[in-house]
Amino acid sequence: MSYAVVRGAGYVLIYTPDMILHNGTTQTTERHTNPDSDYLKKVPEHTRSFEQVINYAPNQVYIGNLTPEELRHYEMPWYDKDVANANRFGKFGEIMPQDEFIGMMKMSDAFDLVKLDRGFTASVKEKLAKHPLFTDEELVNLKEGEDLSEIEKFVKEQHAEALYHEGKLVGCVKRAHDIDPNLNAHVLFENLVVKASGVLAFKHLIAKNNIDIKDIDYVIECSEEACGDMNQRGGGNFAKAIAEVVGAVNATGSDTRGFCAAPTHALIQAAALVQSGVYNNVVLVAGGATAKLGMNGKDHVKKGMPILEDTLGGFAVLVSKNDGVNPVLRTDLVGRHTVGTGSSPQAVITSLVAAPLDKGGLKITDIDKYSVEMQNPDVTKPAGAGDVPEANYKMIAALGVKRNELDRKDLATFVEKHGMPGWAPTQGHIPSGVPYVGFAREDLTEGSLNRAMIVGKGSLFLGRMTNQFDGVSIVMERNTGKVETKDTAVSQEQVKSFIAEAMRDFASHLLGE
Repeated sequence: MSYAVVRGAGYVLIYTPDMILHNGTTQTTERHTNPDSDYLKKVPEHTRSFEQVINYAPNQVYIGNLTPEELRHYEMPWYDKDVANANRFGKFGEIMPQDEFIGMMKMSDAFDLVKLDRGFTASVKEKLAKHPLFTDEELVNLKEGEDLSEIEKFVKEQHAEALYHEGKLVGCVKRAHDIDPNLNAHVLFENLVVKASGVLAFKHLIAKNNIDIKDIDYVIECSEEACGDMNQRGGGNFAKAIAEVVGAVNATGSDTRGFCAAPTHALIQAAALVQSGVYNNVVLVAGGATAKLGMNGKDHVKKGMPILEDTLGGFAVLVSKNDGVNPVLRTDLVGRHTVGTGSSPQAVITSLVAAPLDKGGLKITDIDKYSVEMQNPDVTKPAGAGDVPEANYKMIAALGVKRNELDRKDLATFVEKHGMPGWAPTQGHIPSGVPYVGFAREDLTEGSLNRAMIVGKGSLFLGRMTNQFDGVSIVMERNTGKVETKDTAVSQEQVKSFIAEAMRDFASHLLGE
């Protein structure tokens, strides 16, 4: 049966400076435990402008204006070096400012839970009217807005989650139930952020790849949040909610959760669904997580740096039937961290990298590029976590030496040849493998590469249900151009004919004896 292909990708970042202070877990925890914290007072002084976020090299890579290889030419740290001619819009998507995104939250709100100030609404409506992805029909959902006094009342008296822009209250998200903790204002705020950022990524996927939205059959949402009520707190369904907003009227869908590894789980699921013939076009999509904003902020401020975790991330990938052009997803070369794998680095890399390659008779050096945990080292190194992608590449290289597939003297060059510098925001699920899928599609069609491996890892122990680690991987490969058709496939009638002929031959053999 013909492999599925990656037909397109979309990537978005949303600049959310006020949400760092008011919604990032590091900051909200600090406010709860130490309301007079010096750190909280310093946060506004260490917040970047929208222009600085646009000019930041890793962000330009994320939306496709720079390649991962071009990022190598920028000396670290990157945060103090601007990219020349940087643009808000990129080949894969965009970097959206906070006010427009708050407007998107309102447009994505199906239950009138988001209330926005009247003046703020008018300003945002004017900006979004100029955006290439939004129609007049969608802008109607912004409505006219509310008096600020009404919003203040919701926040003070009804426990609504406040929305701020440039330090000022501009709106709120209301709770949807008086006692259900799963429908309180904070949870609904996080869920609406996921939905709206997922919608933006989905829209860019469709627009950048000239896809007919009506052709989408199935959607898999793979972020880290969960929606539901007290009777089914993680029941979902973000996927169908996002599909509704973007107009995928012929799609159904479901949510997949696996902490940071979920997007790669979803990529494998999408490939299997298409390859099996269940669906023709499957989109995997994920919105951003406000909890991760400013997660390493204390370390950044301590070192005199700007708080670099100031953007939400989102992505969308389309997996379709083999078209003979786009790179295929080798579902026969899937790596998986099983229950019995163990959690040592060597055991993890062996299960995710070596094991699937052995299935295909391939060496570690036969993969041109590995996309692992592509976290931005500008963020992680000051926090003491080191360069995460580089550490992964070194482990893969060491395994290659152990398997006699790589000479020890080539350890240093392996990282540069088969790896990439990290550029993804620390949004949990976002860095794990999928940021390279858009580039991989190009490298495996227009470029000179033949194979890439997408590796997703996850920390299941965070849920306090198991101490298990998690991870899956899949190989993307250049398309040979050979597509199985009905003419080349064996029909049921042909199978019956083959069996009948074999039976006749067997009967003749018995009679001859």
